[in-house]
Amino acid sequence: MAQEVCGVGRGRKSVTEATESKSQQAYAAVKQRIVHGIYTPGYRLVLATIATDLGVSVVPVREAIRRLEAEGLVTFERNVGATVSGIDPTEYQYTMQTLSIVEGAATGLSAQLMDKADIARARAVNNRMRNCLADFDPLQFTALNQEFHSILFEHCPNPHILDLVQRGWNRLAALRSSTFRFVPGRARDSVNEHENLLVLIERGAEPAQIEQAARQHRIATLDAYLRQAPGTQKTLSTTSKDKQ
Repeated sequence: MAQEVCGVGRGRKSVTEATESKSQQAYAAVKQRIVHGIYTPGYRLVLATIATDLGVSVVPVREAIRRLEAEGLVTFERNVGATVSGIDPTEYQYTMQTLSIVEGAATGLSAQLMDKADIARARAVNNRMRNCLADFDPLQFTALNQEFHSILFEHCPNPHILDLVQRGWNRLAALRSSTFRFVPGRARDSVNEHENLLVLIERGAEPAQIEQAARQHRIATLDAYLRQAPGTQKTLSTTSKDKQ
């Protein structure tokens, strides 16, 4: 009898673990589709359809959707159900403004510690970005963009600034913001501005000048996005010009 009870206990634990595993798989799959833009803002998440697509029951999908709602990626609407949350332009603006400051500072501090090999690596990444302009993939371009900037600020000697930069990148990922998906025309200008940054570093420009160039580069991307999202506040670049 004792053996039967133990067997039942193990069986229940196994079922629970299996459910949790499927829930995690459903969560990862749905989140990936949201982040990659397959499920766009406003897309209705029909549990039964997703469950069939993933080959699981509705239960783990429902649990996954609840987790995504807690993260702000999913919204429940009355008489509609679960839908993919929209991207808040104001939240994006604040994140980009902050990132322009801390990433600019990190780039300026790192520049004087970069050697020829670092510059060559960064230029190689930028050339890959230039090569993909013809057959444009915003997600690939965004990944290469992050790789490029990571090389520029990786030698920053201030770990606190680097931590703030990483937090900014993580927040952008949570916002699912590939700006280049919304304003693909910004991509070519971005590549050219990257080359200008590399030239400044090669010439041994003052850290403050490099920091300002990196900051304006980030703000130019923000400006391009905000022109597509009316109703937001003035950008940091506009505010800076007003003060001059």
